[in-house]
Amino acid sequence: MSAEASEREPALRALMREAEVSLLECKVCFEKYSHEKDRRPRNLACGHVICQGCVTALTQPRTRTLECPFCRKASKSSETSDCLPLLQFLELLGPVLCAPPSAGAGAAREPGDPTANWVPGALTCCHSFGGWGTLINPTAMALCPRSGRVIVVHDGRKRVKVFDSDGICSHQFGEKGEAAQDVRYPLGVTATSDGHIVITDAGDRSVKVFDFSGHHKLVIGGRFSLPWGVQTTPQQEVLVSDAGAGSLHLLVVDFQKGELRRVERLLAHLCNPRALAVSQLTGAIAITEHLLAQGSCPPSTRVKVFGPGLQLLGQVDTFGLSLFIPSKIDVTAVTFDHQGNVIVADTATQAIVCLGKPEEFPVLKPIITHGLSYPVALTYTEDNALLVLDSGVHAVKVYKTDCSF
Repeated sequence: MSAEASEREPALRALMREAEVSLLECKVCFEKYSHEKDRRPRNLACGHVICQGCVTALTQPRTRTLECPFCRKASKSSETSDCLPLLQFLELLGPVLCAPPSAGAGAAREPGDPTANWVPGALTCCHSFGGWGTLINPTAMALCPRSGRVIVVHDGRKRVKVFDSDGICSHQFGEKGEAAQDVRYPLGVTATSDGHIVITDAGDRSVKVFDFSGHHKLVIGGRFSLPWGVQTTPQQEVLVSDAGAGSLHLLVVDFQKGELRRVERLLAHLCNPRALAVSQLTGAIAITEHLLAQGSCPPSTRVKVFGPGLQLLGQVDTFGLSLFIPSKIDVTAVTFDHQGNVIVADTATQAIVCLGKPEEFPVLKPIITHGLSYPVALTYTEDNALLVLDSGVHAVKVYKTDCSF
C-alpha cells in the first residue's frame, strides 16, 4: 500500500463512522438502520425518517396514527414506506463497513470501528442489480450456463427480464395476457445451455418454453395442478415440481423443434413441493416441501435430497434445524454449490445457510447473515459467486468471498 493510501485510510474510517452516526442510525432510538424488520428505515408522510420499531412504538393503537417526533405532523402508520435511498446506501456501504483493516488481523481496533464485526471468510455483497421499477415482486431467477445471462421473472408488464453478466437488462418479454403464449403468474424459471428459457406459469397451470429472444416455442398445459419449481438436468431434461398434486415430473423436450417428447412422473406423495435444485456435480435433486399447519403444529418446511436414481439421500425439516438455530426456519429456495453442498434461503432469519452434503445432514453453517430482506431464489455462477434474488428489495445481489473495490 502506498503512503498516500495509508494516509487516506484513517480518514475513510472516520467518514464511515460519521456516516453511521449521521445517516445510518435512527434519531429516536439511536439504533443503526439495517434490513431487519424493526430496524428498517421508514419514510413518514412529512419526509422525516425513523426505524420501523419506532414507527410501531409511536403509533396510537386505536387510531393507527403517529406524530412525527421532529415536526409534529400527524400521519397514518399505513402511510409510511421504506426509505429506499438509505436501504441502497446500506447495500453500497456494506462491503466497506465489513471490510478487514489493512493493518492485519491482529491489529487493535478502536471502539466504534465499523470493521469490528468483520468475520473472515464471510460472503460479501459485491454489487446488486434490478431494484424497484426494474423488477416488481420477483419470484424466481435462473442463470444461463453458457452465456452467464441472468433471467428473472416478476410481476411487471413484461414478466421476463434478461440481464447480461454485468447486471444490465438487455431485453424483456412475456406480456401478461390471456393468450396461450402470454405469461400470467410465473413461479419458476430455468435456462438450458442451448439458449432456451422454461417458465412455470400458475396463471394457466402450464409450462412455457421461449428462446432468449422471447420467441414462443412451446406450451405444455393440461398436465399440472400447480406447477412451481423448474430446473434443467445435466442431460438438458426438465424437472417440474407440482405443488398442487404433490409430485415431481420429468419433461423431455426437443427445444429446437418446440416438441414435447415425453412426460414422466418421477415422484409422488410429496407435500406441497416447491423449490427445486439439481447438482451439476452429482445429479442429486433437492426439493423443498411446505407442510401446512395441523392442530397445534404450525406450518413448517422440509428439504429432501434424492440421488440420480431417486433414492432418498437425506432430509431435514424445521424441527431438526431448530435444534441448531433457536428460531423458526422457513426455507424458500435451495441450490447446490460446486462441492455438492446444499444451500438454502431462510426468510424467517433472513439468512443463507449451508446444510452440508446430503449424507452429512445437517451440518449447519450460515454463510450470509445480514443484508437480506426476503430471499426467494439462489444460484451459483461458474466463478463461484452466489446470486441471491431478494424479493423484499426487488433486486439480485451478488455475493463473493472476496471483492475488490
